[in-house]
Parts: sequence; C-alpha cells; structure tokens
Amino acid sequence: MSRALPKYNKRRVAIIGGAAAVALTGAVVVNTALAGESSDSGTTNANTLASPGTITCPDVTSQLPAIPASAQAEVDRNLALLQTQIDEANQRLIDTVGQGGPNFVQNAILGPLEDKRIATVNRIATAIGRTADKPQGLEALAPCTLDAGGVVDTGEEAEAGADAGAEATPGAEETAAEGAGEGAADTGDDTGAEAGAAGTITCPDVASQLPAIPATAQAEVDRNLALLQTQIGEANTRLQNTVGQGGPNFVQNAILGPLKDKRVSTIDRIAISIGRAGTKPQGLEALAACTLNQ
Repeated sequence: MSRALPKYNKRRVAIIGGAAAVALTGAVVVNTALAGESSDSGTTNANTLASPGTITCPDVTSQLPAIPASAQAEVDRNLALLQTQIDEANQRLIDTVGQGGPNFVQNAILGPLEDKRIATVNRIATAIGRTADKPQGLEALAPCTLDAGGVVDTGEEAEAGADAGAEATPGAEETAAEGAGEGAADTGDDTGAEAGAAGTITCPDVASQLPAIPATAQAEVDRNLALLQTQIGEANTRLQNTVGQGGPNFVQNAILGPLKDKRVSTIDRIAISIGRAGTKPQGLEALAACTLNQ
C-alpha cells in the first residue's frame, strides 16, 4: 500500500503536467498565430499596427544650383534645419496619436511644417542669391505628405487655405491656450475682429517698427503688411470656428503656433525687400508671436 501511493502520486503529477503542457502549447499556438498576423502586415511589433504613419518631404538639396562658397555654410545650416523640422514633425505625429478631429494632422502638423519649410527654403534661396542667380520655385518643395502606414485618420481631406497653415511649432506644449473657448471680452485690438466666446488674437504692429522704406521696396512691403493682417483675420476666424475642439493646448498648437510661423516668413520677406535697396532691419522676428485675449 505504501508503495502504491507514490505510483499514484506520480500518475497524478504526470496527468497534471500533461494538462499544463497542453495549455501551454495552446498559448504558444495562439501567440504564434498573432505574431504571424503582425508579420503578415509588414510589421515586426504588434504595437506598430497603430502607427500614425510617417511624414515625407521633397528633397531640397538635389534641386539647388551650384552653391557659392560664401553661401555654403548658411545653406548647410538651413538644409540641416529642414531635416530637423521633419524629425520634429514625425515625433509630434507619434506623440499626438488619437488627438483632435479628422483634420488634426493637416492642421496641427503638416500645415505648420510647410510654413516652416517655406521660410527655410527662402533663406537658402536668399543666401545663394547674394552672390549668384537666386534659385526660383523652391517653395514648391515645401509641402509634405503623410504616408499613412497606420490606422490613424490622416485628415488628408483637410480644408485648403487658412487651415493649410494651422499647425504646431516645436516647444508649443506650453499652456498659452489654456482655457481656449472661454472668455468673451472685447479686446479692441487692431485686427478688427469681434471678440466672441473664444476670445481674440492680437499681434504686435509691424508697420510702426519699420525704418524708412525705399521706394523700390514699397509695393512689396505693402503687400506683405496686408498679408500679415489677412493672417490675423484668418486666425481669428479659425478661433471662432473651432471653439471646443482639441485639448487645452489646441489654440497654441493649431492656431497661435502656425500663425507665428507664417508671420516669421512674411516679416522676413519684408526685411529682405527693404535690405535690397537699404539697410536690412534686424530683430523684426520678435514681432511674430501673437497672444490670445479672452
């Protein structure tokens, strides 16, 4: 009897062990099947199935003419900046998965990235143009696209026009837009827009900070000053139309940040046009940032 018990216990252990092995084998089969589904989709990690995709932009370097030696350093700096801008946009794409509405990627990432690239390629063209023929048409290389490799709605059907430039800027995670959609005070700013439930955007006046404008630059300066006003008007309209959208940083990321980028580019054009026939004004970019009055 005493000998039978160990055999009985051994049989119990064998049975239990066999059942555990079957369960374990089943789990392995299931996991293997899941892994196979992931690899069939062209990914190596199941987490990447939710990837928001990747932003790609036209190559600027290959489209440049011969670069004068005196402009090489400045051109190289701005080419490096173009790559940094793409990297930052791709990182923001990852960090904001699931945020905003169907047009979030266009409004908050692709649009602002295009504005930054326009300003940067303009600086490249200007640097080359100081000692050689200024390359034309580089702005056509500014728009980027989203290779939507994931399941995130890309918002590629986003509205053109004012929405095209609405995007985030590096470091725009501060809460300057905290409480967006609240407040209704009339600010009496120079935009001429009525303050509504979302508040009103105001920007520093550029015209009053300009030096004497050469006659040959007057028309171009006037066009860009008018454009600055148009940009503010568009931003205020977007502010009213997006009340309640996004998180606490939506206004900063999707409206104020992109507006600043547009103003930097426009102000830069004003300074360049004055500098062609006079002394180029310095420090005007400090007037680019705007604020939300609620």
